[in-house]
Amino acid sequence: MFTGIVEELGRVRNIVKGSSSIKLSIECKQIVGDVKLGDSIAVNGICLTVTEFGGDWFTADVMPETMRKTNLDMLSIGSRVNLERALRLSDRLGGHMVSGHIDGTGIITDKVEEDNATWVTIEAPDNILKYIVMKGSVALDGTSLTVAYVDNICFKVSLIPLTAGVTTLGFKKVGDRINIECDMVGKYIEKLLGGGEQTGTGKKKDISLDFLRENGFV
Repeated sequence: MFTGIVEELGRVRNIVKGSSSIKLSIECKQIVGDVKLGDSIAVNGICLTVTEFGGDWFTADVMPETMRKTNLDMLSIGSRVNLERALRLSDRLGGHMVSGHIDGTGIITDKVEEDNATWVTIEAPDNILKYIVMKGSVALDGTSLTVAYVDNICFKVSLIPLTAGVTTLGFKKVGDRINIECDMVGKYIEKLLGGGEQTGTGKKKDISLDFLRENGFV
Protein backbone atom coordinates (compact mmCIF):
# COMPACT_ATOMS: atom_id res chain seq x y z
CA MET A 1 0.00 0.00 0.00
CA PHE A 2 1.19 3.50 -0.88
CA THR A 3 -0.03 7.09 -0.50
CA GLY A 4 0.86 8.64 -3.85
CA ILE A 5 3.35 11.04 -2.25
CA VAL A 6 6.49 10.63 -4.37
CA GLU A 7 9.65 10.44 -2.23
CA GLU A 8 12.32 10.61 -4.89
CA LEU A 9 12.97 10.89 -8.61
CA GLY A 10 15.13 7.95 -9.64
CA ARG A 11 16.81 7.18 -12.95
CA VAL A 12 16.81 3.98 -14.95
CA ARG A 13 20.26 2.43 -14.55
CA ASN A 14 19.79 -0.64 -16.73
CA ILE A 15 17.10 -2.63 -18.54
CA VAL A 16 17.46 -6.31 -19.35
CA LYS A 17 14.75 -7.37 -21.77
CA GLY A 18 13.12 -10.79 -21.93
CA SER A 19 10.68 -11.91 -24.60
CA SER A 20 7.84 -9.92 -22.96
CA SER A 21 9.26 -8.97 -19.57
CA ILE A 22 12.11 -6.83 -18.26
CA LYS A 23 14.55 -6.65 -15.35
CA LEU A 24 14.65 -3.01 -14.29
CA SER A 25 17.54 -1.44 -12.36
CA ILE A 26 16.89 1.98 -10.78
CA GLU A 27 19.50 4.44 -9.52
CA CYS A 28 18.38 6.31 -6.39
CA LYS A 29 19.57 7.49 -2.96
CA GLN A 30 16.83 8.02 -0.38
CA ILE A 31 14.69 5.02 -1.31
CA VAL A 32 17.41 2.43 -0.66
CA GLY A 33 18.32 3.81 2.77
CA ASP A 34 16.45 1.06 4.61
CA VAL A 35 15.59 -1.33 1.78
CA LYS A 36 15.48 -5.11 2.20
CA LEU A 37 15.07 -7.93 -0.30
CA GLY A 38 11.38 -8.46 -1.03
CA ASP A 39 10.37 -4.90 -0.14
CA SER A 40 7.75 -3.18 -2.28
CA ILE A 41 8.62 0.05 -4.08
CA ALA A 42 6.27 1.96 -6.37
CA VAL A 43 8.00 2.83 -9.65
CA ASN A 44 5.85 5.29 -11.62
CA GLY A 45 2.97 4.03 -9.48
CA ILE A 46 3.64 0.34 -10.12
CA CYS A 47 4.22 -1.87 -7.09
CA LEU A 48 7.47 -3.76 -7.77
CA THR A 49 9.44 -6.15 -5.56
CA VAL A 50 13.10 -5.51 -4.77
CA THR A 51 15.15 -8.50 -5.98
CA GLU A 52 18.64 -6.99 -5.65
CA PHE A 53 20.03 -3.73 -4.28
CA GLY A 54 23.23 -1.79 -3.63
CA GLY A 55 24.20 1.49 -2.01
CA ASP A 56 22.46 3.63 -4.63
CA TRP A 57 20.36 1.25 -6.74
CA PHE A 58 17.82 -1.54 -6.69
CA THR A 59 16.53 -4.07 -9.21
CA ALA A 60 13.02 -5.43 -9.81
CA ASP A 61 11.55 -8.00 -12.19
CA VAL A 62 8.61 -6.82 -14.30
CA MET A 63 6.23 -9.52 -15.55
CA PRO A 64 4.47 -9.49 -18.97
CA GLU A 65 1.06 -8.50 -17.54
CA THR A 66 2.61 -5.43 -15.92
CA MET A 67 4.25 -4.50 -19.20
CA ARG A 68 0.89 -4.74 -20.99
CA LYS A 69 -0.96 -2.56 -18.48
CA THR A 70 1.61 0.21 -17.93
CA ASN A 71 3.96 2.62 -19.64
CA LEU A 72 7.17 0.86 -18.56
CA ASP A 73 7.82 -0.10 -22.19
CA MET A 74 8.58 3.60 -22.81
CA LEU A 75 11.52 3.63 -20.38
CA SER A 76 15.13 3.73 -21.52
CA ILE A 77 18.45 4.08 -19.70
CA GLY A 78 18.48 7.50 -18.04
CA SER A 79 14.67 7.86 -17.87
CA ARG A 80 13.44 9.46 -14.65
CA VAL A 81 10.87 7.61 -12.57
CA ASN A 82 8.74 8.41 -9.52
CA LEU A 83 9.64 6.34 -6.46
CA GLU A 84 7.77 5.69 -3.22
CA ARG A 85 8.38 3.13 -0.49
CA ALA A 86 5.47 1.13 0.90
CA LEU A 87 3.35 2.81 3.57
CA ARG A 88 4.02 2.03 7.24
CA LEU A 89 1.04 1.97 9.61
CA SER A 90 2.63 4.78 11.63
CA ASP A 91 2.93 7.11 8.60
CA ARG A 92 0.71 10.08 7.83
CA LEU A 93 -1.61 9.42 4.87
CA GLY A 94 -0.73 12.57 2.98
CA GLY A 95 -2.24 11.49 -0.34
CA HIS A 96 -4.83 8.71 -0.66
CA MET A 97 -4.89 4.91 -0.57
CA VAL A 98 -2.87 3.70 -3.57
CA SER A 99 -2.38 -0.01 -4.21
CA GLY A 100 0.30 0.22 -6.90
CA HIS A 101 -1.87 -1.82 -9.26
CA ILE A 102 -2.32 0.17 -12.46
CA ASP A 103 -5.76 0.19 -14.11
CA GLY A 104 -4.43 1.33 -17.47
CA THR A 105 -2.80 4.24 -19.24
CA GLY A 106 -3.92 7.57 -20.66
CA ILE A 107 -2.44 10.09 -23.07
CA ILE A 108 -1.51 13.64 -22.11
CA THR A 109 -3.32 15.81 -24.65
CA ASP A 110 -2.69 19.29 -23.24
CA LYS A 111 -0.55 21.20 -20.71
CA VAL A 112 -1.44 24.81 -19.90
CA GLU A 113 0.13 27.20 -17.40
CA GLU A 114 -2.19 29.28 -15.19
CA ASP A 115 -0.34 31.59 -12.79
CA ASN A 116 1.51 29.19 -10.44
CA ALA A 117 -0.33 26.06 -11.60
CA THR A 118 -0.05 23.71 -14.56
CA TRP A 119 -3.23 22.17 -15.96
CA VAL A 120 -2.70 18.68 -17.39
CA THR A 121 -5.36 17.03 -19.57
CA ILE A 122 -5.39 13.24 -19.86
CA GLU A 123 -7.45 11.37 -22.45
CA ALA A 124 -8.44 7.95 -21.14
CA PRO A 125 -10.63 4.99 -22.19
CA ASP A 126 -14.13 4.41 -20.84
CA ASN A 127 -13.03 1.69 -18.44
CA ILE A 128 -10.85 4.30 -16.69
CA LEU A 129 -13.13 7.34 -16.96
CA LYS A 130 -16.05 5.58 -15.26
CA TYR A 131 -14.04 5.66 -12.01
CA ILE A 132 -12.86 9.28 -12.34
CA VAL A 133 -14.92 11.52 -10.07
CA MET A 134 -14.88 15.32 -9.89
CA LYS A 135 -12.84 16.35 -6.84
CA GLY A 136 -11.98 12.68 -6.28
CA SER A 137 -8.49 11.19 -6.12
CA VAL A 138 -6.43 9.64 -8.89
CA ALA A 139 -2.80 8.43 -9.04
CA LEU A 140 -0.87 9.45 -12.16
CA ASP A 141 2.52 7.74 -12.49
CA GLY A 142 2.06 7.08 -8.77
CA THR A 143 1.40 10.72 -7.84
CA SER A 144 -1.73 11.38 -5.78
CA LEU A 145 -3.77 14.17 -7.39
CA THR A 146 -7.25 15.68 -7.21
CA VAL A 147 -9.48 15.54 -10.29
CA ALA A 148 -10.39 19.10 -11.27
CA TYR A 149 -12.47 18.31 -14.39
CA VAL A 150 -13.91 15.23 -16.06
CA ASP A 151 -16.10 14.50 -19.09
CA ASN A 152 -16.70 11.43 -21.27
CA ILE A 153 -13.36 11.80 -23.10
CA CYS A 154 -10.80 13.16 -20.66
CA PHE A 155 -10.05 14.48 -17.20
CA LYS A 156 -7.81 17.25 -15.88
CA VAL A 157 -5.58 17.79 -12.87
CA SER A 158 -3.79 20.93 -11.72
CA LEU A 159 -0.19 20.77 -10.49
CA ILE A 160 1.40 23.10 -7.97
CA PRO A 161 5.07 23.98 -8.64
CA LEU A 162 6.34 21.56 -5.96
CA THR A 163 4.53 18.58 -7.53
CA ALA A 164 5.74 19.54 -11.01
CA GLY A 165 9.30 19.88 -9.72
CA VAL A 166 9.66 16.65 -7.74
CA THR A 167 7.75 14.20 -9.97
CA THR A 168 7.80 13.04 -13.58
CA LEU A 169 4.67 15.09 -14.25
CA GLY A 170 6.69 18.28 -14.53
CA PHE A 171 8.58 17.14 -17.62
CA LYS A 172 5.97 14.90 -19.25
CA LYS A 173 5.01 16.18 -22.70
CA VAL A 174 1.85 16.23 -24.77
CA GLY A 175 1.54 12.80 -26.39
CA ASP A 176 3.24 10.96 -23.51
CA ARG A 177 1.52 7.92 -22.01
CA ILE A 178 0.88 7.98 -18.27
CA ASN A 179 -0.02 5.28 -15.73
CA ILE A 180 -3.43 5.65 -14.09
CA GLU A 181 -4.66 4.06 -10.89
CA CYS A 182 -8.24 4.98 -10.05
CA ASP A 183 -9.45 5.37 -6.47
CA MET A 184 -9.85 1.83 -5.15
CA VAL A 185 -12.91 2.73 -3.05
CA GLY A 186 -15.01 3.23 -6.18
CA LYS A 187 -13.91 -0.11 -7.62
CA TYR A 188 -14.88 -1.97 -4.45
CA ILE A 189 -18.27 -0.27 -4.35
CA GLU A 190 -18.92 -1.19 -7.98
CA LYS A 191 -17.99 -4.81 -7.29
CA LEU A 192 -20.28 -5.02 -4.26
CA LEU A 193 -23.25 -3.25 -5.83
CA GLY A 194 -22.99 -3.84 -9.56
CA GLY A 195 -21.26 -7.20 -9.51
CA GLY A 196 -23.98 -8.81 -7.39
CA GLU A 197 -23.55 -12.01 -5.41
CA GLN A 198 -23.88 -15.69 -6.18
CA THR A 199 -27.27 -17.28 -5.54
CA GLY A 200 -27.95 -20.96 -4.84
CA THR A 201 -28.41 -21.52 -8.57
CA GLY A 202 -24.91 -20.22 -9.32
CA LYS A 203 -26.35 -17.08 -10.99
CA LYS A 204 -25.47 -13.56 -9.95
CA LYS A 205 -28.22 -11.62 -8.23
CA ASP A 206 -27.69 -7.98 -9.11
CA ILE A 207 -28.52 -5.27 -6.60
CA SER A 208 -31.13 -3.02 -8.20
CA LEU A 209 -33.65 -0.48 -6.92
CA ASP A 210 -36.33 -3.18 -7.07
CA PHE A 211 -34.14 -5.50 -4.99
CA LEU A 212 -33.55 -2.74 -2.42
CA ARG A 213 -37.29 -2.00 -2.22
CA GLU A 214 -38.17 -5.68 -1.80
CA ASN A 215 -35.75 -5.92 1.12
CA GLY A 216 -36.81 -2.69 2.84
CA PHE A 217 -33.77 -0.54 2.05
CA VAL A 218 -35.69 2.15 0.11
